[in-house]
Amino acid sequence: MRIGVYFCNCGTNISDKIDADLVREKVLKLHDDLLFQSVDFMCSEEGKEFIERDIKGNNIERVVIAACSPREHEQTFMRVLSNAGVNPYLMQMVNIREQVAWVTADKTEATGKAARLVGAAIKRVSLHEPLEKRELDICPDVLIIGAGPAGLKAAMGIAGAGRKVTLVEKSPVIGGLPVRYEELFPNMECGPCMLEPLLADVMHGEHSGNIEVLTLSGLVEVIGSYGNFTVKIRQKPRYVDINKCIGCAECIEACPVSAGNEFNYGMSEKKAIYFPFAGALPNAPSIDNSICLRAKGENCMLCKEACPVEGAIVFEDCGKVFERSAGAVIVAIGSNVYDCSNLPNLGYGRIKDVFTGPEFERRLASNGPTEGEIRTSGGNAPAAVAIIHCVGSLDKNHKEYCSGVCCQYAFKFNHLISKKLPGTKLYHFYKEFSVPGKEEFNLYQKAGHNPNSAFIRYSDISELAVVTEDDRKIIRYKDASGQEGDVAADIIILCPAVIPSSGSPAVGSIFEMSMDRLGFFEEMHARMDPVQSKIRGVFIAGTCQSPMDIQKAMSQGMAAAGYVLSGLVPGRKLEINPVNAVVDPEMCSGCRVCVSVCPYKAITFSADEKVSKVNDVLCQGCGTCVAACPSGAIKANHFTTEEIFAEIEGLLS
Repeated sequence: MRIGVYFCNCGTNISDKIDADLVREKVLKLHDDLLFQSVDFMCSEEGKEFIERDIKGNNIERVVIAACSPREHEQTFMRVLSNAGVNPYLMQMVNIREQVAWVTADKTEATGKAARLVGAAIKRVSLHEPLEKRELDICPDVLIIGAGPAGLKAAMGIAGAGRKVTLVEKSPVIGGLPVRYEELFPNMECGPCMLEPLLADVMHGEHSGNIEVLTLSGLVEVIGSYGNFTVKIRQKPRYVDINKCIGCAECIEACPVSAGNEFNYGMSEKKAIYFPFAGALPNAPSIDNSICLRAKGENCMLCKEACPVEGAIVFEDCGKVFERSAGAVIVAIGSNVYDCSNLPNLGYGRIKDVFTGPEFERRLASNGPTEGEIRTSGGNAPAAVAIIHCVGSLDKNHKEYCSGVCCQYAFKFNHLISKKLPGTKLYHFYKEFSVPGKEEFNLYQKAGHNPNSAFIRYSDISELAVVTEDDRKIIRYKDASGQEGDVAADIIILCPAVIPSSGSPAVGSIFEMSMDRLGFFEEMHARMDPVQSKIRGVFIAGTCQSPMDIQKAMSQGMAAAGYVLSGLVPGRKLEINPVNAVVDPEMCSGCRVCVSVCPYKAITFSADEKVSKVNDVLCQGCGTCVAACPSGAIKANHFTTEEIFAEIEGLLS
């Protein structure tokens, strides 16, 4: 076996600290049958051409590259080996620049260290096995779960590139939370107006033909992996044909039954056939079977009789199950807010006119339960409003993190209340303020300069108590300095923590995605890679990954779309890295330890064959399963036990 060692001087980066001739002398004492060559700049075109010629001319079968970090140039030299006709995995790279020359002051010590590292690489590379990359055909289509801002933005980005998108939304309408809000921080833009161009593009735009919108739908099953997922989607019956319905709402007036409208948080009524709110898209109502008289055995036909379009209302609708193929999945299912009844001292659910932030948003909306009027339950304009920040946030007894958006919508409420009811006294009870961004501070400044606004800082929310006295709501408090006091307020607004969606566990279990300690989907890296999940081909975007505002959610949607478009190119095959784990079925005992420890969910257990199997599309070659396997049945390609021990032996020689 002919081994070639190529030592890069890297100009003076390495040569000033390491004596290449002395390294050659030390290495050849132990390995006299190899070729040792010094090159000034191996990563230069001349350097690469020299190595390629030398490998061919000297019939080199294994290569050691002593140069810089493999992170920087391993792929470079693997291509050189391929061009020279040598399997690129028959190479071992030694980092003598960053790990030796740059950190070892004494030249003699640096030279000796480099010689030992090169010797270790020689021992290791002699055991390397030729590995081949595998290629798979891919499906370039995409599944997106959740039709809020992040999901919609991703759908348009992908559809605009000519790809097919299946957009799955559990509710009857698309748009997520912002379509319920008439004014959004920081610039008080109309939420539905701002989103309308995006919604219109998805439903009827130039690329809408590439987007299949499935409302009232959810995932049932997913099989396969990156490049080739097969998904089953169950769509609940709408009982209205959206292709025939003209959205005239004649059927709604005719319906004889009502119940609380969950889109208005139960603060208004809806009919059994209903639009969640004015302007909802798709522009077709749906029937809520839980309150419809027909579901209770009565033969009510009033909505169908009132409908001017033949066949628009379909009582026989029983839902559908769709099967779709997708190369990648984007999960953008949004989030919920913390249940304020977990803080009973604040009176939520017990005392009238205590609202959460989302509930108050709907009361501010002209299509909401009070048509935008700010009134108490008694119908009066409030003389004083209290806004309590950090409800459940920054609290070890509830949620330790800051949701980031609460302060901003609290200051928005301050602005809107002052605009609609000048002279209203506003009390802000806060623990901390969070107003990052180049525009977000404007509303904070307006609130601070408002003579009717007062700010009271508290340390522990348990030291706030909302009580009633003579039909008045009183907030008793102890501020951050320990001073006690109380204020009267006609309306109290609670700003709860943003928490993971109630649907996250179900979606996570389908894809076997991991959650972080807070319950949000766990990203590949919080700063460097926040939209890739630990499952290859499954991306996360929006508040299911972390609390965030609309701007960041849409940015994440586009980032996820970018990953999909660059990774799944029509006509291109998916290249599978051969540096992964392999199970020896003869040695596997079926203990399934590897299944439980794999962070990428790449290992499954075959009940028929009673052995574990590695999906090489998902495997990232981390070696966790190799270390955990009690019977030594799993081998890590390119990092075998024999190779690692040989490297250690060479280092100690």
